[in-house]
Amino acid sequence: MAAPAQAREFRAADNQVADYPTVLAVEHMSRLVRERTSGRHSIRVFHSGQLGEENETIKQTQVGAIDINRINTAPLTQVVPELEALAIPFLFSSVDHLHRVLDGPVGEEILRQLDSYEFVGLTFYDSGARSIYTSRPVRSLADMKGLRIRVQNSRLAEDMIRAMGATPVVISYGQVSTSIATKLVDGAENNWPSYVTTDHFKLATNYILTEHTMAPEILIMSRKAWNTLDAADRAIFKQAARESSLYMRSQWRAWEERSRSQAMAAGNTIVGTFERKPFVDAMAGLQANAAKDPKLSRLIDMIRAAD
Repeated sequence: MAAPAQAREFRAADNQVADYPTVLAVEHMSRLVRERTSGRHSIRVFHSGQLGEENETIKQTQVGAIDINRINTAPLTQVVPELEALAIPFLFSSVDHLHRVLDGPVGEEILRQLDSYEFVGLTFYDSGARSIYTSRPVRSLADMKGLRIRVQNSRLAEDMIRAMGATPVVISYGQVSTSIATKLVDGAENNWPSYVTTDHFKLATNYILTEHTMAPEILIMSRKAWNTLDAADRAIFKQAARESSLYMRSQWRAWEERSRSQAMAAGNTIVGTFERKPFVDAMAGLQANAAKDPKLSRLIDMIRAAD
């Protein structure tokens, strides 16, 4: 058991802007930690990618150079392949289904998977449903053919875009705007708040509500930092993280609605009515391949059973 740590400010990474829900959530967690440790511990959030892009911060967290990291599960699958279960397209039927999974025993089991990779899983944050946005109209699966779509550094994300008939292009989050503006890519895929806060909506004015994946964000802590905490402080950090998740959800709902309204007010083309089945059918091969892995197959079955 670790000896009680001296007062410390833990460094947390996030590639989103200062007032984004995940940043606000970790700051909320910091307030709770500070109160419950009588000021001994706090968390400083380095937002807007100040500590690097996601792939860089994953490695830094693994070796202990970053203490806490808010990361999307998709790029983290490069290190923790079990998390791929959460990123499989069209696996979650609704946000309620997602929350039942994340808030229950399945979510706890998934967080435990990080133990073998020098991480400690603290909690999940919402990331909304990701959809396709492009600089030219897409109203059907056929319209995806020939498009170059930015994706996260994730094998599954690349395979997903290929299955849609488009070409995946791995680009860091901070380079997406320039890549769309210079026509290196025709678009990307992300949730409503990310689409708007980055100003991508000004460059790729067509948003088709595929809602192909609901892969959540995950708040992780380096094993090295975790080992500096005694049992009581570990319980405080875990509980504060869980409470920050609920806080984040309340922020998230407002952000989604505000972002959607802003894109519509700008005159963007929002395609909500289209033939969804071809998109779902195109993912059948990806789901079948994932099910061949015994670890993934078990988690997938547990996720489906929670619907």
